Amino acid sequence: HLAIAAAQRVGLPLRIAGPISDPAYYAAQVAPHLGEAVRYVGHLDHAALSLLIGGARAFLCTPCWDEPYGLVVAEALACGTPVAAFARGAIPSLLDAGSGVLATPDDVDSLADAARRALQLDRSDSRSRAVAICDAETMIDGYEALYEEMCAQHTGVNPATPMWPALAAGRSAPRSARAL
Repeated sequence: HLAIAAAQRVGLPLRIAGPISDPAYYAAQVAPHLGEAVRYVGHLDHAALSLLIGGARAFLCTPCWDEPYGLVVAEALACGTPVAAFARGAIPSLLDAGSGVLATPDDVDSLADAARRALQLDRSDSRSRAVAICDAETMIDGYEALYEEMCAQHTGVNPATPMWPALAAGRSAPRSARAL
């Protein structure tokens, strides 16, 4: 409902896609606003969703929790669509000044302002940001650096040392360890 209010303040149409996981919320907060300017297009397959997001002038992301990654933001960037999003969880780490604009969480005026500014961004910068941060090698390097940093925080742990002697001998880890 916050994206609806922000889009209305900016004066742009809004297309909402995805499953309706909370029918009561949808009935109370979304359905009353549906019309030409605000449309629910359903739960789309990946190809149709990519076309919708790629054809949008901006993508509004309004999580109500600390999003641990923000896959929808990465997908919008991959489509070359600038993002206006609440600054929650990991979302700020996905955006830079050329690809998106952050808004104060739960603040419709801030989101509307972010949307206006996102509309001015160059789509190619959004796509470039996705390529830079979502590339498999870049992500692997980031995970390895994080792993090494976490291991270094624990005295005497070398990230290159196997946790179980069986791993050093080339055998698989104990069943209980594989379940971790």
